[in-house]
Amino acid sequence: MPFYKHYSFDLWLTLIKSDPAFKMERTKYFQTHFNTTKKTIEEVALIFRQVDLMVNAINEKTGKNIDADEMYLMVISIINDYSTAFQDIDVEGLYLEMEELLLKHMPLLYCSECIDVLGQLRESDLSTISILSNTGFIKGKTLRKVLKHLKLDGLLDFQLYSDEFRLSKPNREFFQLMLDTIDQKKHPQIELKEIIHIGDNPIADIKGAEAIGINSLLINSNHLSISHLLS
Repeated sequence: MPFYKHYSFDLWLTLIKSDPAFKMERTKYFQTHFNTTKKTIEEVALIFRQVDLMVNAINEKTGKNIDADEMYLMVISIINDYSTAFQDIDVEGLYLEMEELLLKHMPLLYCSECIDVLGQLRESDLSTISILSNTGFIKGKTLRKVLKHLKLDGLLDFQLYSDEFRLSKPNREFFQLMLDTIDQKKHPQIELKEIIHIGDNPIADIKGAEAIGINSLLINSNHLSISHLLS
Protein backbone atom coordinates (compact mmCIF):
# COMPACT_ATOMS: atom_id res chain seq x y z
CA MET A 1 0.00 0.00 0.00
CA PRO A 2 1.20 3.56 -0.67
CA PHE A 3 1.83 6.03 2.13
CA TYR A 4 -0.98 8.49 2.97
CA LYS A 5 -0.88 11.70 4.97
CA HIS A 6 -4.30 11.09 6.52
CA TYR A 7 -6.06 7.82 7.35
CA SER A 8 -9.80 7.97 8.05
CA PHE A 9 -11.36 4.87 9.62
CA ASP A 10 -14.87 3.56 10.01
CA LEU A 11 -15.42 2.13 13.51
CA TRP A 12 -17.94 -0.73 13.82
CA LEU A 13 -16.74 -3.95 12.14
CA THR A 14 -13.61 -2.10 11.07
CA LEU A 15 -11.83 -1.41 14.36
CA ILE A 16 -14.31 -2.73 16.95
CA LYS A 17 -17.16 -5.25 17.27
CA SER A 18 -19.92 -5.84 19.82
CA ASP A 19 -19.63 -8.18 22.77
CA PRO A 20 -22.46 -10.68 22.08
CA ALA A 21 -23.34 -10.54 25.79
CA PHE A 22 -24.36 -6.89 25.43
CA LYS A 23 -26.92 -7.59 22.72
CA MET A 24 -28.35 -10.49 24.70
CA GLU A 25 -28.66 -8.45 27.91
CA ARG A 26 -30.17 -5.53 25.99
CA THR A 27 -32.75 -7.85 24.46
CA LYS A 28 -33.62 -9.28 27.88
CA TYR A 29 -34.03 -5.76 29.28
CA PHE A 30 -36.54 -4.75 26.62
CA GLN A 31 -38.40 -8.05 26.86
CA THR A 32 -38.76 -7.52 30.60
CA HIS A 33 -39.58 -3.80 30.71
CA PHE A 34 -41.41 -2.98 27.45
CA ASN A 35 -43.26 -6.13 26.45
CA THR A 36 -47.01 -5.93 27.06
CA THR A 37 -47.60 -8.36 24.18
CA LYS A 38 -45.42 -11.08 25.80
CA LYS A 39 -43.09 -11.55 22.86
CA THR A 40 -40.35 -14.16 23.18
CA ILE A 41 -36.68 -13.33 23.57
CA GLU A 42 -36.15 -14.48 19.98
CA GLU A 43 -38.86 -12.16 18.69
CA VAL A 44 -37.42 -9.16 20.53
CA ALA A 45 -33.93 -9.95 19.24
CA LEU A 46 -35.30 -10.09 15.68
CA ILE A 47 -37.00 -6.71 16.14
CA PHE A 48 -33.70 -5.16 17.22
CA ARG A 49 -32.03 -6.61 14.13
CA GLN A 50 -34.80 -5.37 11.82
CA VAL A 51 -34.70 -1.83 13.23
CA ASP A 52 -30.91 -1.76 12.98
CA LEU A 53 -30.96 -2.82 9.31
CA MET A 54 -33.84 -0.49 8.43
CA VAL A 55 -32.27 2.58 10.03
CA ASN A 56 -28.87 1.84 8.49
CA ALA A 57 -30.50 1.66 5.07
CA ILE A 58 -32.45 4.89 5.63
CA ASN A 59 -29.38 6.75 6.87
CA GLU A 60 -27.32 5.57 3.91
CA LYS A 61 -30.08 6.61 1.50
CA THR A 62 -30.81 10.04 2.98
CA GLY A 63 -27.35 10.87 4.29
CA LYS A 64 -29.02 12.06 7.50
CA ASN A 65 -29.16 10.44 10.95
CA ILE A 66 -31.92 8.73 12.90
CA ASP A 67 -30.90 9.04 16.54
CA ALA A 68 -30.44 6.22 19.07
CA ASP A 69 -33.38 7.49 21.15
CA GLU A 70 -35.64 7.25 18.11
CA MET A 71 -34.38 3.75 17.36
CA TYR A 72 -35.14 2.53 20.87
CA LEU A 73 -38.67 3.96 20.59
CA MET A 74 -39.09 2.13 17.27
CA VAL A 75 -38.12 -1.13 18.97
CA ILE A 76 -40.59 -0.52 21.81
CA SER A 77 -43.34 0.36 19.35
CA ILE A 78 -42.85 -2.80 17.26
CA ILE A 79 -42.59 -5.05 20.34
CA ASN A 80 -46.00 -3.72 21.38
CA ASP A 81 -47.62 -4.19 17.97
CA TYR A 82 -46.76 -0.67 16.81
CA SER A 83 -48.14 1.14 19.84
CA THR A 84 -47.18 4.81 20.13
CA ALA A 85 -47.91 5.13 23.85
CA PHE A 86 -44.53 6.66 24.66
CA GLN A 87 -45.68 9.22 27.24
CA ASP A 88 -44.33 7.40 30.30
CA ILE A 89 -40.98 6.39 28.80
CA ASP A 90 -37.95 8.21 30.20
CA VAL A 91 -35.96 8.34 26.97
CA GLU A 92 -32.86 9.89 28.52
CA GLY A 93 -32.92 7.45 31.43
CA LEU A 94 -33.36 4.53 29.04
CA TYR A 95 -30.29 5.53 27.05
CA LEU A 96 -28.23 5.83 30.22
CA GLU A 97 -29.31 2.28 31.15
CA MET A 98 -28.18 1.05 27.72
CA GLU A 99 -24.88 2.91 28.01
CA GLU A 100 -24.23 1.35 31.41
CA LEU A 101 -25.02 -2.06 29.96
CA LEU A 102 -22.65 -1.49 27.04
CA LEU A 103 -19.81 -0.36 29.29
CA LYS A 104 -20.36 -3.44 31.43
CA HIS A 105 -20.09 -5.62 28.31
CA MET A 106 -17.48 -3.54 26.53
CA PRO A 107 -17.07 -3.81 22.74
CA LEU A 108 -13.98 -5.68 21.59
CA LEU A 109 -11.21 -4.85 19.17
CA TYR A 110 -12.16 -6.27 15.77
CA CYS A 111 -8.80 -8.02 15.52
CA SER A 112 -5.55 -8.24 17.45
CA GLU A 113 -3.70 -6.22 14.78
CA CYS A 114 -5.83 -3.06 15.08
CA ILE A 115 -3.74 -1.23 17.69
CA ASP A 116 -0.44 -2.33 16.14
CA VAL A 117 -1.41 -1.09 12.68
CA LEU A 118 -2.65 2.28 13.94
CA GLY A 119 0.48 2.60 16.05
CA GLN A 120 2.74 1.96 13.07
CA LEU A 121 0.82 4.45 10.93
CA ARG A 122 1.47 7.07 13.61
CA GLU A 123 5.10 6.09 14.29
CA SER A 124 6.74 8.43 11.78
CA ASP A 125 4.61 11.38 12.92
CA LEU A 126 3.97 12.11 9.22
CA SER A 127 0.37 10.86 9.17
CA THR A 128 -2.80 11.75 11.05
CA ILE A 129 -5.67 9.36 11.85
CA SER A 130 -9.38 9.88 12.48
CA ILE A 131 -12.70 8.10 12.95
CA LEU A 132 -15.64 8.78 10.61
CA SER A 133 -18.46 6.60 11.88
CA ASN A 134 -22.19 6.19 11.44
CA THR A 135 -23.89 5.51 14.75
CA GLY A 136 -27.00 3.49 15.55
CA PHE A 137 -28.15 2.35 18.97
CA ILE A 138 -24.89 3.67 20.50
CA LYS A 139 -24.14 7.40 20.44
CA GLY A 140 -20.82 9.05 19.75
CA LYS A 141 -20.46 10.23 23.35
CA THR A 142 -20.54 6.60 24.48
CA LEU A 143 -18.18 5.43 21.75
CA ARG A 144 -15.60 7.96 22.92
CA LYS A 145 -15.65 6.22 26.32
CA VAL A 146 -15.26 2.85 24.59
CA LEU A 147 -12.24 3.98 22.56
CA LYS A 148 -10.62 5.39 25.66
CA HIS A 149 -11.08 2.05 27.44
CA LEU A 150 -9.65 0.15 24.44
CA LYS A 151 -6.69 2.56 24.31
CA LEU A 152 -7.52 3.59 20.75
CA ASP A 153 -8.24 7.23 21.50
CA GLY A 154 -4.58 8.08 21.99
CA LEU A 155 -3.84 6.92 18.44
CA LEU A 156 -6.48 9.23 16.93
CA ASP A 157 -6.33 12.90 16.04
CA PHE A 158 -10.12 13.33 16.02
CA GLN A 159 -13.41 11.41 16.02
CA LEU A 160 -16.55 12.28 14.03
CA TYR A 161 -19.88 10.55 14.69
CA SER A 162 -23.07 10.82 12.65
CA ASP A 163 -25.39 11.54 15.59
CA GLU A 164 -23.31 14.57 16.57
CA PHE A 165 -23.74 16.24 13.17
CA ARG A 166 -27.00 14.68 11.89
CA LEU A 167 -25.07 13.39 8.86
CA SER A 168 -24.34 9.81 7.81
CA LYS A 169 -21.97 8.21 5.33
CA PRO A 170 -22.01 8.15 2.34
CA ASN A 171 -23.18 11.79 2.49
CA ARG A 172 -20.52 13.99 0.87
CA GLU A 173 -21.07 16.61 3.60
CA PHE A 174 -19.96 14.14 6.28
CA PHE A 175 -16.82 13.26 4.34
CA GLN A 176 -16.19 16.96 3.71
CA LEU A 177 -16.41 17.55 7.45
CA MET A 178 -13.63 15.01 7.89
CA LEU A 179 -11.51 16.79 5.25
CA ASP A 180 -12.12 20.15 6.91
CA THR A 181 -11.09 18.80 10.33
CA ILE A 182 -7.66 17.53 9.24
CA ASP A 183 -4.92 19.51 10.96
CA GLN A 184 -3.95 22.19 8.44
CA LYS A 185 -0.83 23.07 10.41
CA LYS A 186 0.47 19.54 10.04
CA HIS A 187 -0.79 19.10 6.47
CA PRO A 188 -1.01 22.62 4.99
CA GLN A 189 -1.02 21.46 1.36
CA ILE A 190 -2.72 18.07 1.66
CA GLU A 191 -4.30 16.75 -1.55
CA LEU A 192 -7.25 14.38 -1.93
CA LYS A 193 -4.97 11.69 -3.34
CA GLU A 194 -3.02 11.75 -0.06
CA ILE A 195 -6.09 10.75 2.00
CA ILE A 196 -7.66 7.30 2.39
CA HIS A 197 -10.83 6.09 4.12
CA ILE A 198 -10.94 2.49 5.38
CA GLY A 199 -14.11 0.60 6.25
CA ASP A 200 -16.17 -2.57 5.87
CA ASN A 201 -19.24 -1.13 4.09
CA PRO A 202 -19.14 -0.90 0.25
CA ILE A 203 -21.86 1.77 0.20
CA ALA A 204 -21.23 3.97 3.24
CA ASP A 205 -17.43 3.74 3.22
CA ILE A 206 -16.26 3.01 -0.32
CA LYS A 207 -18.84 4.82 -2.44
CA GLY A 208 -18.81 7.74 0.00
CA ALA A 209 -15.03 8.09 -0.22
CA GLU A 210 -15.01 7.72 -3.99
CA ALA A 211 -17.75 10.35 -4.39
CA ILE A 212 -15.65 13.01 -2.71
CA GLY A 213 -12.48 11.98 -4.52
CA ILE A 214 -10.33 10.33 -1.86
CA ASN A 215 -8.86 6.83 -1.83
CA SER A 216 -10.68 3.96 -0.15
CA LEU A 217 -9.98 0.46 1.13
CA LEU A 218 -12.62 -2.17 1.88
CA ILE A 219 -11.61 -4.54 4.67
CA ASN A 220 -13.10 -7.29 6.87
CA SER A 221 -16.19 -7.85 4.68
CA ASN A 222 -13.86 -9.23 1.99
CA HIS A 223 -10.51 -11.03 1.95
CA LEU A 224 -8.51 -8.06 3.24
CA SER A 225 -7.74 -7.08 6.84
CA ILE A 226 -6.38 -3.89 8.38
CA SER A 227 -2.83 -5.27 8.09
CA HIS A 228 -3.09 -4.72 4.33
CA LEU A 229 -2.37 -1.03 5.03
CA LEU A 230 1.19 -2.00 5.96
CA SER A 231 1.83 -4.36 3.06
